[in-house]
Amino acid sequence: MRRYRTDVLVIGSGLSGLYAALLLAERGLRVVVATKENIEVSNSHVAQGGIATVMDSGADSFQKHRDDTLAAGDGLNRPAVVDFFVRNGPAVIEDLAALGVSFTRHEDGSFDLGREGGHTARRVVHADDITGTEIISALKSRVLADRRIEIWQHHMAVDLITTRKFNLSEENRVVGAYVLSHEGIVVTVEADAVLIATGGCGKVYLYTSNPDVATGDGIAMGYRAGVPVENMEMVQFHPTILYHEKVRSMLISEALRGEGGILKTRDGRTFMEHYHPMKSLAPRDVTARAIDRELKKRGDDYVLLDMTMLDPDFIVHRFPNIFKRCLDAGIDMRREPIPVVPAAHYLCGGLQSTPEGRTCLPGLFVAGEAAHTGLHGANRLASNSLLEAAVMARYAAEEIASWLRGSRRPHHPLPLWSEEGVSDSDEQVVVKQNWDEIRHCMWNYVGIARSDRRLERALKRISLIRQEIAEYYWNFRVTRDLLELRNLALVAELIVRSAIMRRESRGLHYTIDHPAKEPEAKDTVITAGVVVS
Repeated sequence: MRRYRTDVLVIGSGLSGLYAALLLAERGLRVVVATKENIEVSNSHVAQGGIATVMDSGADSFQKHRDDTLAAGDGLNRPAVVDFFVRNGPAVIEDLAALGVSFTRHEDGSFDLGREGGHTARRVVHADDITGTEIISALKSRVLADRRIEIWQHHMAVDLITTRKFNLSEENRVVGAYVLSHEGIVVTVEADAVLIATGGCGKVYLYTSNPDVATGDGIAMGYRAGVPVENMEMVQFHPTILYHEKVRSMLISEALRGEGGILKTRDGRTFMEHYHPMKSLAPRDVTARAIDRELKKRGDDYVLLDMTMLDPDFIVHRFPNIFKRCLDAGIDMRREPIPVVPAAHYLCGGLQSTPEGRTCLPGLFVAGEAAHTGLHGANRLASNSLLEAAVMARYAAEEIASWLRGSRRPHHPLPLWSEEGVSDSDEQVVVKQNWDEIRHCMWNYVGIARSDRRLERALKRISLIRQEIAEYYWNFRVTRDLLELRNLALVAELIVRSAIMRRESRGLHYTIDHPAKEPEAKDTVITAGVVVS
């Protein structure tokens, strides 16, 4: 199979991708979901905390959720966008529950609501401490049972196909994508609309909570096709990732601090009171920066998250998965603190889009972490990520259906992928070397604390690496490793260039050379074409 036609191509199988696919199929559209791993491998799947939304009108309100989101976002949110997501939260919770998601409830049937850093009320709807796993499991069973949806596992999108690229029409629009199959064949997928739901880019950093698939593919493809990116410098480092020599990338949910966990230095002293009035419940940007500063000041490798003052039975009941995984690693969180460090976790920037997922490129839509809508501002409030993913998926499905009803679609066949003049590579060491160098460079120079000098060094190194990758890309047959490296390098450069553009410290972007905020909060925007792909 070298050519395939469908109504909608969805790239990615997290919450946004699977939920949107179901809603599109309900509208009678044929959908292909292309995912480069097994269907359940995604950031959504490993999300622990839950979905932040107002479900208790007596103790909470839309205004409170809005205010908390704006406070965390440090002046860079778009208030109207925040209102849109906050007010649409309860509806998607009810919809997901109707689709089979088993959220944790009280005996009377009401939702059990957790609290996390930066929240002034309990509003996190969850499924124990494995919310993402439960959501993806329920959506997966529905998607696999729907005959209008095809799931292409181990298929990686190479690039979007636009009419301008092949002079197919005067109006530029997306008409499909090239997709690399697990057999190594590049399929030309002709689609009337494409939804990017590929998640974030945590693997651009050496230490991350993200699974290996998070290489910024959708952002890179969208940018190469002509969509601007916004606020790419706003990379959120989760404050608490398990520090362990054998257990990799294990997230210790913010909900632990929400239920009373206290951050301490290795000698048992509390420190968050020196950084924020909410102490250990401070927003993530403040907490990650505080931990980073304490580690550098003391020369320690980790800090401690202490839960031992809480009832042991409550810990086991509220956090069964985290408790078991810590116990498997030799840590009994009922009796001893958990060693934790910050790690790259979430991208608050992304492809410029409306809250409904529209981009400036007709036929291309985006949902979830790959999008920048203005919801998160300079720092994401905990558990607003799954809220954004679900709400965007719901409205993107409506936008796509509306677009297909009113658009004129070119029906002539698209050019097949060409491998003329290329050969198989016998130098995989080049890919590995560049991959490692990018991640070390980003961690050391573009991490939690930045400087002008570090950013300039990072830009020089990554620009040279991208030149090497481009030569490699055009001379050898594409592989998943090469495609991920190409995307990772582009996203890394976009992050660095955005960081250089922001001459202030705001939210997740802290620079020792510009510690103060500018009087006016402004987005950093890089228009496609500024960075040559």
